[in-house]
Amino acid sequence: MSSDLALKVEGLGKLYQIGQAAQQAGTLRERLTMAAGSLGRRLTGREGAEGPTTPLWAIRDVSFDVERGEVVGVVGGNGAGKSTLLRVLSRITEPTEGRAIIAGRVGALLEVSTGFHQELTGRENIFLSGAILGMSKAEIVRKFDQIVEFSGVDRFIDTPVRFYSSGMHVRLAFAVAAHLEPEILFVDEVLAVGDAQFQKKCLGKMGEVSREGRTILFVSHNLEAVQRMCSRGLLFEQGRLVATGPIADIIARYRAAQSDDESLGRFRSASRQGLGYARVEDVKLLVDGRPAGQVPCDADLVFECHVTMTPGHGGTLSGQTLEVTVCGDDGVPLCSVMTADDGGVELPAAQSCVVRVRLAGPTFVPGRYRLNTFLGIPNLIHADEVFDALEFEVLPPMHPWRATGLSRARGIVCRVGEWTLMDADTPVLTA
Repeated sequence: MSSDLALKVEGLGKLYQIGQAAQQAGTLRERLTMAAGSLGRRLTGREGAEGPTTPLWAIRDVSFDVERGEVVGVVGGNGAGKSTLLRVLSRITEPTEGRAIIAGRVGALLEVSTGFHQELTGRENIFLSGAILGMSKAEIVRKFDQIVEFSGVDRFIDTPVRFYSSGMHVRLAFAVAAHLEPEILFVDEVLAVGDAQFQKKCLGKMGEVSREGRTILFVSHNLEAVQRMCSRGLLFEQGRLVATGPIADIIARYRAAQSDDESLGRFRSASRQGLGYARVEDVKLLVDGRPAGQVPCDADLVFECHVTMTPGHGGTLSGQTLEVTVCGDDGVPLCSVMTADDGGVELPAAQSCVVRVRLAGPTFVPGRYRLNTFLGIPNLIHADEVFDALEFEVLPPMHPWRATGLSRARGIVCRVGEWTLMDADTPVLTA
């Protein structure tokens, strides 16, 4: 392998048997999982009744190279094989075929809470998790203060982590993993939970790692973060690598594959992340009170969101904030509104509700747009976040007011100005 390469993947594939684990487990984790499943079947009297299995290639015939210092984004829908790829590359699971040659020390931010023991304190878990991730005791001691400061849980560092909130748990786990000094870093959706401020800090940390010349493979449904972080992209569909190239081109191709006229106005939850105790279950664009996928630019934009607590979770929607963000077709946010804004609403002390929000027209120049949704407590708790939850099309105005037409070259937002003509001799008011 060339000395300029950090990673060389050749014909990599991973086969699973859907039904019962018929294949031989390749790792300790897989063997323990199979043993637990066998015990469960014996206890329920189903031992021996395994039935037929269905082969499923999670990834197959995957080949690519990554140069040293590259930051590569792995893009694709749910089930495309992104996470399986990183688990295989991280040696968490063995490949069924092919090989991956890795030159350098590897750090993996896949399941950041791996190695945490609920009865141990935060301090004790830093040493435990650090050791599992491959850090020496001397290295952990040297970085201990940095880890605690980064996590922001210093007041509770000697408290058992079972008393931590989910956000505190994730912050401490990420802080430990982020202070490894790997030459190659695999990152898979570790920003799916945690507050916005901490997510920004995490992205900053990864940016710092990349500027030090280390290699990163980054998986996230947050395409804006992927495009900001990465220079090159890999596009996966149904377990196969279908395209590689500049990250902007890869994201554009992925968005184009997700976009079709039939999908306009339909809720999509493929890019959902968050703690999950409450969710946005549906989003509609309403035109004249009916669901639609297209709306004239001089009409109001009306979105209807169905919000619910997830079954099995206690509490109500009271205190949660709903946000909708309109983005351009390239994913760049254009504007957002929250129920917590002045003139907004408070979600009720109930398990579910329907919320409507109206943006007065005219709104945006003709073109395709996307809607992201957020549910939780801003800058603190992400209960649910859905990227590209809805795609819709803004049409030319019903009642045109500009003779030359509306063009993105003159801006995305379109407004009708209120003009006043005064005589040239009108005195200028001064303070």
